[in-house]
Amino acid sequence: MHLVRLPFSKRIVTPQLSVLSSFQGFTSFQPSERLADAKIKKQSHSVCFMSSSSRNSRGQPLADYLKSKKFSTNPQNLEFDNNNTHLSFSNQANSNNHVFDLGEDDVDPNTNKTSILMEVGDKPGALHETLRYFWKYDINITRIESRPSTKRHRADKFDIFIDFDGSRGERNVDRLLYSLHDKMHSILVLDKKEVPWFPRHVSQLDIIANRVLDAGIDLMSDHPGFNDPVYRERRGMLADVALNYKQGEPVPYIKYTDDEIRTWGAVFDKQEKLLQKFACKEFLEILPLMKKHCGYSNDNIPQQEDISRFLQRRTGFRLRPVAGLLSSRDFLNGLAFRIFFSTQYIRHHSKPLYTPEPDICHELLGHAPMFADRDFADFSQEIGLASLGASDEDIQKLARCYWFSVEFGLCKQRGELKAYGAGLLSSFGELEYACAPYRPAGGTDEKPKFLPWDPLVADKTEFPITTYQPTYFVAESLMDAKERMRSYCEDLARPFFAKYNPLTQSVWVDRAVKVVKDEEQKRLDAENNF
Repeated sequence: MHLVRLPFSKRIVTPQLSVLSSFQGFTSFQPSERLADAKIKKQSHSVCFMSSSSRNSRGQPLADYLKSKKFSTNPQNLEFDNNNTHLSFSNQANSNNHVFDLGEDDVDPNTNKTSILMEVGDKPGALHETLRYFWKYDINITRIESRPSTKRHRADKFDIFIDFDGSRGERNVDRLLYSLHDKMHSILVLDKKEVPWFPRHVSQLDIIANRVLDAGIDLMSDHPGFNDPVYRERRGMLADVALNYKQGEPVPYIKYTDDEIRTWGAVFDKQEKLLQKFACKEFLEILPLMKKHCGYSNDNIPQQEDISRFLQRRTGFRLRPVAGLLSSRDFLNGLAFRIFFSTQYIRHHSKPLYTPEPDICHELLGHAPMFADRDFADFSQEIGLASLGASDEDIQKLARCYWFSVEFGLCKQRGELKAYGAGLLSSFGELEYACAPYRPAGGTDEKPKFLPWDPLVADKTEFPITTYQPTYFVAESLMDAKERMRSYCEDLARPFFAKYNPLTQSVWVDRAVKVVKDEEQKRLDAENNF
């Protein structure tokens, strides 16, 4: 057997298939146009897929049909036999649950899908007998999952879960279900899995952007600007700009006042000195570019539109104005589209080195530069995609992982602790407290606890909001942080697998789901014509 090890983790889309046995970038085997009859056989922890001369209802040979598809695989290895006619998806994990997806990048994310459960015999060719009806009726499969039957008297059977485009009532779907019912041991059309509402297209971020938990003018009594009517009026004006913004428009230019610029300058000067000591190298490489292209300086507050254009050229990320704090679900959903919700207001000028809430110093000094790094951008989007349709419990887990990484993450570089989290990069006191080997640091003699970055631990760890963090998680690198988070997200009991298409700016899901909306969501849909 020729073994090709693919450098990607499970359920990540492989490169485009140019021919059935030839992946871009891999030349460990010779491509072959000869195709044998399709067969399926059971191996230890693997499902083998072999080619066929079958044709679909359009007369298209299966070989051509498969060549036109992309495969998204749970297994991490592909194996071909010596004749290059047998393609095996092998899962190295010690699991009896094998998943592989068939899908296309350009699938309409709003297409109806149907889920079925079938029982097939454990014998060569059994799965082929099932799949040939999908080819016959030209039905696009989006997900296949096989599991050994859990019934004692069915040890020689496998349960096959299949999701496909289309729904009952459509001619080809009805013909498919009739044929399968006539041939299979048993078949069951499953109810669509109910999930909380989530945006399917970037334009729907207009809905969640306005579901602020508190608006920019809703200040607590201990806020430094609470008794300043001029400051409160200014906050209200900036909140209106955000509330009236529509996705796809240029972010409005904000003419900042002299007080606001002086406040920014005080924070910028104080922070820049410490950043040179304690920020990660990725941040320090990007900051000079943002000074050049986005106008970062101590006497100028950069504009969100300029930053968005810069980030989009670098990693595809963009900033979007928001009037206040969002729920964890709504905020994380935005990251799935490589959108970061950013405030436009700044802390009160009476206390330039203190803020009780995220402001532009936090967003633009802490978050924005890191989104220009590819690993960090991908890391953030992984969390966002995992949040789509997630349960409330999983949202809480993801929010904790976000807190201990994107907000307060540390990594090792040349044997020293360096910050990549925005909460540290924008806070001179906590940046020194978390990274400095000496004491006192950050105005205290206390030392925090450091743990290796592990999302499975982070998702159970509580954290304070108004004080320095007692615990920080340390990754070996940004790549290490991303890969561990990706693995964590893949292992979550997610209701579906989501993939973002940057060309259509939409999210594709691999199985049939039923979106459940609360009354507030229905009202917002009506207001926004969704």
